[in-house]
Amino acid sequence: MNKADLVDRIAEACSISKTQASTAIDTTVDSVTSALRKGDRVALIGFGTFSVSQRKARNGRNPQTGATIKIAARKVAKFTPGNELKKVVNRGK
Repeated sequence: MNKADLVDRIAEACSISKTQASTAIDTTVDSVTSALRKGDRVALIGFGTFSVSQRKARNGRNPQTGATIKIAARKVAKFTPGNELKKVVNRGK
């Protein structure tokens, strides 16, 4: 499923225009992104939690040359699925 498919589903389910559905999705993504940028967690009960995790600096290896390279420390976005989402995914259709 891509963004256009999601817009279509939301517009149909909520009886709103595709433009309004697209705005709702964009606002949601922007809100989650800005919260993560600040270092906050975003918990959607039943769905999951978005958070920021810190990765330490480490040594890596260039697979073509075999040379050792330094990989800098960085922050990464992380998603942890909630129990309800896990149950639905494991149950199948």
